[in-house]
Amino acid sequence: MIIAFVGYPLSGKSTAGEVARELGIPVVTMGDVVREEAINRGLEPNSENLGRIATELREKEGMDAIAKRCIPKIRSLGPVVLVDGVRGIAEVKAFKNAFDNFVLIAIECPIEIRFERAIQRRRSDDVTKIEDLRERDRREESWGLKEAMEVADFTIENTGDIEEFKDKVRALLRKLISVEVEIETSINPTEEEEKVIKAVKNLFPDAKIRIEGNKLYAIARDLHTLRELLRKQKILDTARTEFLRNRMGNEITVYFNKQTATVSRINFCEEDAVLSPLRVTFRLFGVSFQKFLDFIAPETKDGKPLKEIEEL
Repeated sequence: MIIAFVGYPLSGKSTAGEVARELGIPVVTMGDVVREEAINRGLEPNSENLGRIATELREKEGMDAIAKRCIPKIRSLGPVVLVDGVRGIAEVKAFKNAFDNFVLIAIECPIEIRFERAIQRRRSDDVTKIEDLRERDRREESWGLKEAMEVADFTIENTGDIEEFKDKVRALLRKLISVEVEIETSINPTEEEEKVIKAVKNLFPDAKIRIEGNKLYAIARDLHTLRELLRKQKILDTARTEFLRNRMGNEITVYFNKQTATVSRINFCEEDAVLSPLRVTFRLFGVSFQKFLDFIAPETKDGKPLKEIEEL
């Protein structure tokens, strides 16, 4: 999973990156690519030089130049990486093309608050006049910043104090990295694509689906519908056994009957089931297997959960 922050200059992207590091998520800062280029050229990494170099790189190598330079480093860092500093729609497209699971978070903050922060932190590449900040905003808008903000999956407002903002970022990151669900199945010649999509959506309403040939792939994070269906059907013991049996490290892979899923029913099956089942893999990030198991399928007595965990 690649998580990226996008926002206007001084909106709080670096602070959000600090929160990610505290949670143990490696961070790639896109601005470091430009700072390194300035140092290599023997230039001071101030706002004017960095802006000029960033523009030059985009003019020579394309609007996604900096994103492409970051991709090899991102790939080397592990299953979850946070990217600090997306500044344009071309960069968003580059990351989406490179990674199947890309999440974009926009940070919104008024220019007056952003300028006040620049005055307070006194970094070498910060502005000293509000008109300079407006010019920097316009420059980044020319790179497609507005369009990138508009396609964000989530938005966080940063208008309060720093601790309030950190709490918002921390809560969202914990939600994103707790569990990732990957769904895969074949669409057979006798099946209608719409019904296969419905089968997935019935179990995971937030699933982001893509079709490639006769294959369906999806990524989801919301487990609440699946959790409620297991309770409604009174198959918690069966589910718990399946999750325990099919665990491998921080991943659990189970198979659901595709046909029963079209009517919002869960039926565990084997990998070689007729008409190909839904292959569902749960990947755990920052949450223990035991907590996941107790959340999704707790132990029961007389068919009722002994203890319920409402959230992961």
